[in-house]
Amino acid sequence: MTPFTFFHVLLSLIGIASGLLVLFGMLASNRLPALTATFLATTVATSVTGFFFPFDHLLPSHIVGIMSLAALAIALAALYALHLRGAWRWIYVATAVFPLYLNVFVLVAQAFQKVPALHALAPTQAEPPFAIAQGIVLLVFIALGIVATRKFHPH
Repeated sequence: MTPFTFFHVLLSLIGIASGLLVLFGMLASNRLPALTATFLATTVATSVTGFFFPFDHLLPSHIVGIMSLAALAIALAALYALHLRGAWRWIYVATAVFPLYLNVFVLVAQAFQKVPALHALAPTQAEPPFAIAQGIVLLVFIALGIVATRKFHPH
């Protein structure tokens, strides 16, 4: 692993860990300002650094990065410029949870590529165990996002 790859992966893991804590804070209607800033900054940095790996054409990882950055731009505006007023509260929740989901989606994909036991179950990532794992991740994030949207009312 190159130092740059290590840095990118480290940013991603910090973003996922802090993002999960922020998501659980949302469920308790707690903003967690410092942790939220960490989550948003490291998740933006993860997506940006993904574009610095060598490539000669647009890859699925770039599409994920573009979607993540677009959602994060809205989340940042909703939180810091629009102060979660009115509909911006639920828009913030949705646009913060979505990039977190995307990072976990990528984490699961990487786990199926790099962890021998998982790779053996789905070597091409077209096999049912991979689809089932990703389906569970998606359903969990949809459920948590819906609950967070309903419960997150910070003062």
